[in-house]
Amino acid sequence: MYDYIKGAIEFVGPEYIVVENGGIGYQVMTPNPFMFSAKIKEQVQIFLYHHVREDIFALYGFQTREEKALFTKLLNVTGIGPKGALAILASGQVDQVVQAIENEDETFLVKFPGVGKKTARQMILDLKGKLENIVPDYFPNLFHDGNQNIARTGGYTEELDEAIQALKALGYSEKEVQKVAKVLQKEELTTEQHIKKALQLMLR
Repeated sequence: MYDYIKGAIEFVGPEYIVVENGGIGYQVMTPNPFMFSAKIKEQVQIFLYHHVREDIFALYGFQTREEKALFTKLLNVTGIGPKGALAILASGQVDQVVQAIENEDETFLVKFPGVGKKTARQMILDLKGKLENIVPDYFPNLFHDGNQNIARTGGYTEELDEAIQALKALGYSEKEVQKVAKVLQKEELTTEQHIKKALQLMLR
C-alpha cells in the first residue's frame, strides 16, 4: 500500500494531476487538481490512497493525511464511491464535513453532488462518533462555512473554463454550473480561485 509520493508536478487537468518520480509519471486523482496549477515543475508531497478493484486500478492523492483519512472513511459508506468521496472533499473542508456528520446536519450534507437524503443519513449512521481521530485538535469546536462547485463553458476566460471542467468532473449538473458561472464571469480570478469561490457559493 502506498502512503505518499514525492515528485514534480508535470500536468494538471480537470480530474487528475501527473507527478513524476524516478522517471515515471503517476496519474493521481485529486479533489481539486487546479490547486496545484501554481506548482507545475515544483516538488510536492502527495498522500496516496491506492484503490484496486477488478475494473479499477487508481491512485487518489491528498495534500494532508486528514483528507486521506476522511476519504477512506467515506468509502465505507454505502452509496459513496471514490468519485463521490472526492467531490465531497473538493466541496467541503475536512472539519466542515465532520461537523455536519456529528451534528446530523443532513441539510448541509445533501448539498454535495451525488448525496441525497438517503446517503446523507447513511453517512451519519456509519460515521458519527468515528471521526474524532481525523480532527482531534478542534473536534469540539468545529466551524461551519461552505464550499462547493459549479460552472459551464460559453465565452468564458481560460481560467473559468478550466474551473468549469473541474467542477463538472465532480458531478455537478449543468443547471448548477450555469447558475454560478454567471456570477464567476464577473470576476478576474485564477482557476483555483474560481473553483474555491464556486464551492463557497454552492454550499450557501
